[in-house]
Amino acid sequence: MASTGDRILLVENDPEISDIIARQALKSVGYQVDVVQDSSSAIKRSLQTPPDLVIADLNLPGLSAKDLLVALTSQGVNTPLLVIASKGQEQDIIQAFRLGAADYLLWPARDAEVVSVVERVLQRVHEIRDRQRLDLKLSETNQELQRAVRELTAIINIGKAVVSITDQRFLFQKIVDGAVQVAEADIAWLLVRNEESKTFLLTAHRGLPSTWSSKMNMPLEDGISGLVALSGETLSIAGDALLKFRVANLGKSACAVPIKVQKEVIGMLVVVRKEERAFEKIEQRLLEAVADYASISLVNARLFRALNDSMQVSKDGEKQQNALLESVRSSIVEELHSATYPIDLLLTEKQGKLSEYQRQALQTARAALQRLARAAEKTTPPVPIRLKKQ
Repeated sequence: MASTGDRILLVENDPEISDIIARQALKSVGYQVDVVQDSSSAIKRSLQTPPDLVIADLNLPGLSAKDLLVALTSQGVNTPLLVIASKGQEQDIIQAFRLGAADYLLWPARDAEVVSVVERVLQRVHEIRDRQRLDLKLSETNQELQRAVRELTAIINIGKAVVSITDQRFLFQKIVDGAVQVAEADIAWLLVRNEESKTFLLTAHRGLPSTWSSKMNMPLEDGISGLVALSGETLSIAGDALLKFRVANLGKSACAVPIKVQKEVIGMLVVVRKEERAFEKIEQRLLEAVADYASISLVNARLFRALNDSMQVSKDGEKQQNALLESVRSSIVEELHSATYPIDLLLTEKQGKLSEYQRQALQTARAALQRLARAAEKTTPPVPIRLKKQ
């Protein structure tokens, strides 16, 4: 069946043959047919707008159909070519096939024979194009799956690190590395609020130039994290809009994510791309998940510091010990509620659908907090501590 989208270029210098093939046979069934009289014109027309099929007479004067085949192939034109031959030209037909001809038509031929041969060649053309489109789609799907696996692996590894690594500096570096991976960024850094000065200090980074990384453990003015600290919302900027901020010196696209305990911003995670490609919504949600892990880590650190400080002071006397342990107990109760909030929020899936791997990682972190609660009960008078059940 002819397709109105198929374009055919007929190379024929005999007006009678051109009329029979183009007008009577092919145009009458819906094909778009352009006619030229020599191979030079065919080459020029094919380079400008490659047709779906070329039909050329083997008996063309000057450059023959075989020369046309060689010329089109050398120019990278992959359009199939059907040759028209007369009886007794079998040897020329064989040579044309060796040069890449797709099929042949013996002349004289009836209209139905012309249409049948053309449809046979174009059907192969359509099958090849369908396979190419399918291969491209499969390749794109495979790339998306590989990206999803990398992102999930990074998220799971961060979750494992939060519940297993006690060295906070090393843990913060893991969080920054994970942010670079899930966001496909070039540069990332972590800012954590100092509880005494209430300023945000550079705590870990990946890829910062020396003029920026020299600010380790000091305030870092990047231009956008201050806005995030005030709003408590994720901020993604790309292109010309980024030029008004200092972070534009590092790249052309940036995203800053707040690290929060409930509504309180206690840190920020910033990622930058050198190319002008804005961070998509799914990438922003992944960064927010990484920021939630950072929040859990910071809350855990508060708990451990409070516990260690209280144990050291308790050596001064039994009376002081009881008072301090009671203070610690109250602090632990408060901090545990704060620590479980980001986990419970993620597990509700209001922030985005969780995979099974992500859910397991969050539940592992939650279990660690429950173990901490039981440990606190052993060192203080039993106090009921309620953790939300999912």
